[in-house]
Amino acid sequence: MREKSSFKSETDFVTWLRRRTPRRPKGLTLGIGDDAALVTVPSGHELILTADMSIEGVHFKSDLHPPEAVGHRALARSLSDIAAMGGTPRFALISLALSNNAGKVWLTSAYAGLFALAKRFGVSVVGGDTAITNGPTMLDVIVTGEVPRGRALRRSGAKVGDHIFVSGRLGMSALGLHLLQSGAPIQKPWEKAAIRSHLFPHPQCALGQFLAQHHLASAMMDLSDGLSADLRRLCDASGVGARLLADQIPIPALPDRKDALRLALHGGEDYQLLFTVPASTAARIPSHFGKVPLYCIGEIRPPKAISLITPDDKTLTIEPQGWDHFARAAQH
Repeated sequence: MREKSSFKSETDFVTWLRRRTPRRPKGLTLGIGDDAALVTVPSGHELILTADMSIEGVHFKSDLHPPEAVGHRALARSLSDIAAMGGTPRFALISLALSNNAGKVWLTSAYAGLFALAKRFGVSVVGGDTAITNGPTMLDVIVTGEVPRGRALRRSGAKVGDHIFVSGRLGMSALGLHLLQSGAPIQKPWEKAAIRSHLFPHPQCALGQFLAQHHLASAMMDLSDGLSADLRRLCDASGVGARLLADQIPIPALPDRKDALRLALHGGEDYQLLFTVPASTAARIPSHFGKVPLYCIGEIRPPKAISLITPDDKTLTIEPQGWDHFARAAQH
């Protein structure tokens, strides 16, 4: 059993939290310590709001995920949503229901992971709520971002003939989770890379902003539940279908290509970007954005099927098999 939290009171915890947040970042009028935070939105911009829960036993397991990774991943999920809109993340509210079996070391380590990622992306934690529970630990993260008015990217803009792009190598997070669950020694560089992709994903905020600012993408969303599930959502929102080329999908470096392709298609929590680009401007998409490779993996087609063209020119229908909370609940 983990040590119980040794903060004397909620005020003690809030004081500790307040000391670890920036004093007065740009746009913040009033932060932690009052009934609510006050922030300003720059003229000519729209406000982006997103929220994500991270629940012990659902989104993380204490025997697999170090507390620093739990905090990092909890914030990364919301940052990736801001990235998918082409926005800049600004402020975060963190509500915590802490298991009474969790100790102060776990709590402070989780916040250390969260604060480290927040600092990297210029995000200020400006408030939230705390409670102790007999149930599992849960973090509820709300992030606000901003985007120039009229520049936000949506899922609904894809047109027939657009090219389909993804960032990064897909399936790495699912592979990392599999390696952690196996308990096998981690020695090879690709194994270490996969585990890091799962524990400490890097939201593609800069890429999202680049695509929005240069009017390159027609539609975009982040890859949180797997390519097969998320591409289906983008196609449904846009009223289109898609054709993917199996040999163009960036898969993990596994000996069995079928296993690697399955992970790339259906594995979740990559937090990369899926976006479409009109054929007339597809040549303007670079092969890399910084160190992040960009891949053209297919084309938007008439409604409604999503098909996969194999290297031997067979056409397969792709059904969404990524993560779906409601579908999984219905199976039990």
